[in-house]
Amino acid sequence: MLLLLWGSLALGAVLAAGRLGRQGVPLLLAFLLLGMLAGSEGIGGIQFEDYSLSFRIGTVALIFILFDGGLNARLPDLRQALLPAGLLATVGVLFTCLLTALCAYTLGLPWPEALLIGAIVAPTDAAAVFSVLQTSGVRLRDRLATVLELESGLNDPLSVILTIALTTAMMEGTEVGVGLAGSVLLQLVLGGLAGYVGAKIGEGVLRLSLPGVMLYPVLTLCLSLLIFALTTLIGGSGFLAVYVSALLLNQSLLPERPSLVRVHNFLAWSGQLVMFLALGLLIFPSQLWTVADLGLELALALVLIARPLTVFLLLAPLRFSWKEMLLISWVGLRGAVPIVLATIPLMAGLPSGLQLFNLVFFVVVVSVAIQGTTVRQVTARLGMQDALPPPPPARVEIVTTLPVEASVLMFCVEPDSPGAGKRLADIDFPEGSAAILVVRHQALKVPRGSTVLEADDYVHVMCHAEDHEQLAGLFRRDLAAPDAPADTAA
Repeated sequence: MLLLLWGSLALGAVLAAGRLGRQGVPLLLAFLLLGMLAGSEGIGGIQFEDYSLSFRIGTVALIFILFDGGLNARLPDLRQALLPAGLLATVGVLFTCLLTALCAYTLGLPWPEALLIGAIVAPTDAAAVFSVLQTSGVRLRDRLATVLELESGLNDPLSVILTIALTTAMMEGTEVGVGLAGSVLLQLVLGGLAGYVGAKIGEGVLRLSLPGVMLYPVLTLCLSLLIFALTTLIGGSGFLAVYVSALLLNQSLLPERPSLVRVHNFLAWSGQLVMFLALGLLIFPSQLWTVADLGLELALALVLIARPLTVFLLLAPLRFSWKEMLLISWVGLRGAVPIVLATIPLMAGLPSGLQLFNLVFFVVVVSVAIQGTTVRQVTARLGMQDALPPPPPARVEIVTTLPVEASVLMFCVEPDSPGAGKRLADIDFPEGSAAILVVRHQALKVPRGSTVLEADDYVHVMCHAEDHEQLAGLFRRDLAAPDAPADTAA
């Protein structure tokens, strides 16, 4: 019976998400609302109040989401995005926490509860950011997208530490001491080191010759779970370790990279679906009305005051334009992480835990409903979207269990590019590079020396990573940076 319920619920979520996604509704919001409809006060009538199980489901789902996010990170922009993303993920979490707490205190919450809710809603959510960017049809300029993705992958640890420390202090009637800073630093350092060691071990393990192609994703799945568990046991941040390990593995020559990426993308989407459905089932809509006014005011304070102030204070010295900072502020969505963190006070038995949980849920729904549904319009209005050609009808991948010192990159030939109107034989390709497929409209063409490239052709080129810049100069529009998972063979 349980399998029937969850299977039906998941199927309904996927079908509803497909319809709502085309109308611009973020999928995570659709999953949450469907979970509420299926819950004890909805038409489904499913009784579910297991906060501990929801916390565990959320933890496993976040492991999948963070590992997938690391494998899909835009590597060429990683270095220039690391400083702003790192600032937002650390100092930014603290600033957002304090500013939100100040707003909550002004709105009538006692100071301890105000601080706690500030810590819970401070981080942007990896699942929300990844989901909205993937399904909104928007491609942000590379640096902006990388900053947002890195921030959402790196800022969970600090918020987790703050939430646990504040909850413990409230339960014991003590104050949070200066030792908290040392604890935060220790967990971050251990998490980063564990991620590095885990990636190195992963590189070695993935060089093993395995009998089945799909055993490589099984290895990386087990690796992500082990890295999280072992890092947590030694007192480090497991979430940070998982994300760092995936980022480092992303820079390696991985066997079966296309299969790895597809499987982890599937796991991330499955994790999102199950996590948001479970969190939606926890909610009693009748209880939300009791916190609706305060929840709406808190959500607006977070979206319009705390987040923008934090972003502008930290990124203005780094020479981000006001448009870039405004967009980073707007796309910093809240999602599953705050809701999962809000179960911690409840599980600890904090008297105000249920009220805080309902407030956090309300804040998340408002954030996703307002920000998530307007990402496309805001991006277009600010002019921060990359102008992309239509997606190609075909792509080329190399599937091999052997490490290959080359990548397959895809370029769209722009009308004014040096390669437009030329025969392939007349194009000065880098040494060791060659065109292996030309896609024109709906036709696949085998490239020959006499093949003349036309505007809007898609050219697949096998090349070395260091030749990417020269090739991009020939065609002007590159659709996949070196080692991008969709086109890289390793």
